Amino acid sequence: MPMSDNKTKATAVSVDAFIEAVDHPGKREDARVLDAMFRRVTGQEPAMWGPTIIGYGSYHYKYDSGREGDMCRVGFSPRKARHSLYLVCNCDGPRGSEVEAQLHRLGKYAQGNGGCLYVNKLADVDLGVLEEMVALSWDEMNRRYPPEG
Repeated sequence: MPMSDNKTKATAVSVDAFIEAVDHPGKREDARVLDAMFRRVTGQEPAMWGPTIIGYGSYHYKYDSGREGDMCRVGFSPRKARHSLYLVCNCDGPRGSEVEAQLHRLGKYAQGNGGCLYVNKLADVDLGVLEEMVALSWDEMNRRYPPEG
């Protein structure tokens, strides 16, 4: 049976144009703040992944099932209802207690499957803690998937 193609791929769409097209002024400003934070922490220029994810860095994964693909190491998406943050947020890894402590200090958020955090607006969270979380996630992704080169 053929594997389905990964739908979320890096594109050539302008990140700045995408952010400027965010309808809600508050979400747009939050997206600018997040972009600056992610750039500062990762040292990477962002790329659009699929139509709505702003991602930093990339890695290649391969599951036991044989499915494989590429994805951003960390990223976010300024969605209408809330921001989706793609980070390493599970507490069962080697740095789980550190992640758990950060989550307790973060502020108001919801957690999705895997490494997804949902934040309504940045005013609901401690930006210093969020920046720590982005840095931990970046480091952990680099540990799990060492950069080539």
